[in-house]
Amino acid sequence: MGRRNKEALYDQSLEVRQSFDRLVAEGPMPKLFAFDLDYTLWPAWVDTHVDPPLRRASGDAINKVVDSNGQPLSFYPHVPSLLLSLARTSIPIAAASRTSAPTAAKQALSGLFLKDTDPAPADEPPHSPRRSVEDRTRIVKAISLFDYMEIYPGSKITHFNRIHKDSRVPYEDMIFFDDERRNSEVERKLGVHFVEISNSGLDLETFENGVRRWRAKRAVEQSGEEDLADSPPRGQL
Repeated sequence: MGRRNKEALYDQSLEVRQSFDRLVAEGPMPKLFAFDLDYTLWPAWVDTHVDPPLRRASGDAINKVVDSNGQPLSFYPHVPSLLLSLARTSIPIAAASRTSAPTAAKQALSGLFLKDTDPAPADEPPHSPRRSVEDRTRIVKAISLFDYMEIYPGSKITHFNRIHKDSRVPYEDMIFFDDERRNSEVERKLGVHFVEISNSGLDLETFENGVRRWRAKRAVEQSGEEDLADSPPRGQL
């Protein structure tokens, strides 16, 4: 990859990270972020569009795996920075996929390596030697960013029951990004905030809008609870 391409990718990841930081500063965040995989984090169905096994494309490849035929698979452009930003805040991340090829999905997550670059310190003394982008960068496996992985066929009600049991995070404090509307049943039946993803996959705008809608719903629910608490007991009206 040429120097200009590297700088462009760094600029894009920095923009996503800065937007994420502003979002965190605006208000409360969900206590757990869950993501579908196929056509949410990457543009394929791993049970039909690729031929396992999947492996890292080359010894230094970033965000790229290939299948047994050499066909590549990568995360959508904003996904690496969003996952890395979440991991820095220590907010738990879950994968909730109903794929019938869980082994291939985990191979993809294990083979997708990401660059995690620390920002240059704002208070760095003017005459101190500045660390280059390369010096501030570490390589991480995408799979290491996930705290919970429920990857198997079936209703996502089961997936979230297990995530809830393991994490102990209340359903209403979870947010779930998925491209299939049928999986919105987790909101109707459990209270998980559901965000439907477009055909172009997860991006920064969809992520931010999802969090803000979760906040708005949370504010309405809390307002209703306060109204109930302030209401006089029946018989005292």
